[in-house]
Amino acid sequence: MGPLLVGRGKKGDANDTRAVATHRKARHKYNVVETFEAGIVLAGGEVKSLRAGRASLEGSFARPRRGELYLLEAQIMPYTHAGPVVLDPRRPRKLLLKRREIRRLSARVEQRGFTLVPLKIYFRRGWAKVELALCTGKTFGDKREAVKAAEAKRHLARARLQKRR
Repeated sequence: MGPLLVGRGKKGDANDTRAVATHRKARHKYNVVETFEAGIVLAGGEVKSLRAGRASLEGSFARPRRGELYLLEAQIMPYTHAGPVVLDPRRPRKLLLKRREIRRLSARVEQRGFTLVPLKIYFRRGWAKVELALCTGKTFGDKREAVKAAEAKRHLARARLQKRR
């Protein structure tokens, strides 16, 4: 019998979500309006590479093309023990959403100022998923206000902690 893992379900559980790649700067650069979960079409070696955590979402984005949604500029390094076929690490990868959602997102992206940014790639029930966010860009002032708000929140938390002691 293996070790007991607290708070972690079996492989088939819905709660078994494990982030393998995150876009850490996305919430700093963009205002997140809405988030979506999408499946991703991967080649065989890419799944093993993702499980090994060899992926990066920096600078990646999603774009609609011919009624389908694609993840562009996401880097998934080739799996080292894969066969002789080596895929481009930055190739476009198709995202799987319902047709109605794709149409709605396409209409929003065509509006000025909206973009689709992947926040993280994770596995749910053994399937690779992408958390997509419909975002608007932040201005320099917005970023500055967000930093001030975070500092104020930290300051309040420290003050509460000091008061308890």
